[in-house]
Amino acid sequence: MKKTAMCGNLLAAIAAAGTLAVPLSASAQSHLDRESKHRQQTKNQWRNIGIGSAALGLFGLLKHDNTLMFAGAGGALYSANRYEQDRKSQSKTDRARAEMFSRHSFTRDGHRYVRHTVKKNGHTYYQFRRN
Repeated sequence: MKKTAMCGNLLAAIAAAGTLAVPLSASAQSHLDRESKHRQQTKNQWRNIGIGSAALGLFGLLKHDNTLMFAGAGGALYSANRYEQDRKSQSKTDRARAEMFSRHSFTRDGHRYVRHTVKKNGHTYYQFRRN
């Protein structure tokens, strides 16, 4: 019984050590990629809402229904504003990502990290390894 518990603890320690060996940039790069993709999805959503709202406003105009016309116009204007905010935010994220991976190295908490190029499944990735 004690051997089984000790073996389980040893396996857990080995697994924890393996996760600590993951390069720093892999998580940073994937985080920035996910954030940029999320911004793109949000932009697309606001664009589609804006198109639908504009269509509703046009429908209200054609049917002489002021409520639909103003609701559609207001929705289209609000969607355009949110689209623009997300566009600027995505550009800021993309610039931060480009700036980070354009560096050859950086120092963090007294440790120096150097950029290395990794090719995986036909794609090129960058990662920072502790020197």
